[in-house]
Amino acid sequence: MASKEPITSPEKTRKPPVAEDEDTGAQVAPIVKLDEVAVSTGEENEDPMLDLKSKLYRFDKDGNQWKERGVGTVKLLKHHVTGKVRLVMRQSKTLKICANHLVLPTMTVQEHSGNDKSCLWRASDFADGELKDELFCIRFASVESKYILR
Repeated sequence: MASKEPITSPEKTRKPPVAEDEDTGAQVAPIVKLDEVAVSTGEENEDPMLDLKSKLYRFDKDGNQWKERGVGTVKLLKHHVTGKVRLVMRQSKTLKICANHLVLPTMTVQEHSGNDKSCLWRASDFADGELKDELFCIRFASVESKYILR
């Protein structure tokens, strides 16, 4: 037996989509009002000499392997008054410091034998809050960036 109900197509039964940018007139006020806070990075009295994206590793003597210290922006900063240059690297998303040490005339930067985009150097680092002698390796996106550091 045939049904006497009218046949409706699925296109007619669907509701029209709601536009995402449609103004509903609703107003949402913030629950907590936050005041603007001045943040000091410690880099205010320094001029950047270098600013490159890179990946930093440190050599773990106990495990005899390279461990990643962070991915982010490495900067060489020259102080306005003293003229001292320091290397500072911050992680991309958190801006946590992963390298912070002075660049001394006695330091040597060597080419890493396993990768033509990398350089090695040894420094006394203060990124973890205590002064430690570390062996670092930094890898850049391109070979040309490596020669800027040397």
